[in-house]
Amino acid sequence: MKPPTATLRQEHEAIVRMLDAAEAVASQLERKQAVRPELLEGMGEFFGLFLDKCHHGKEEEILFPALRRKGMAVEGGPIGVMLREHDQGRSLAAAMRALTEAYKRGDQAAGAAWAAALREYSSLLREHILKENGVLFPMAEEMLSAEEETALAEEFDRVEDEKMGRGTHERLHARMAEIIREVAGEPRGR
Repeated sequence: MKPPTATLRQEHEAIVRMLDAAEAVASQLERKQAVRPELLEGMGEFFGLFLDKCHHGKEEEILFPALRRKGMAVEGGPIGVMLREHDQGRSLAAAMRALTEAYKRGDQAAGAAWAAALREYSSLLREHILKENGVLFPMAEEMLSAEEETALAEEFDRVEDEKMGRGTHERLHARMAEIIREVAGEPRGR
């Protein structure tokens, strides 16, 4: 079983791939090019379920409490910073979902506003991922024993199934691949 931080790093790679695709869509919207609303909805689902519910859920419900038990401070420490950034990301993601609905109703200004919110969201997440990969996860790897890492990895699997339902992770990865192909200009359904 792979260590929990390895799982989280792997999820970061998927998140960055989706951010790359979302930034390409933001560029289209900034140029006032039409974008299928379903594309924005798919990105919203990925960010809401995969990133927030699954990925952040594992961190907030499993990893961070384990690190607190090992003596890592929340306030004034890396966990507090990560939690604040998770909340900032949730606010931006909620704004993007609302803007997607407005865009679906034909509000073209919502497209430009979605692009602006996405740019802020992407910047936040990219910096957040660098902090986790470069600071928090190495600290966790130093603090946690092999037995504790194994127990956390098992908890990750349990939480993923409970929070998202069996097979949702795989479905979201498949949807991510479809979105990336569409953004790259490949025909849908390939």
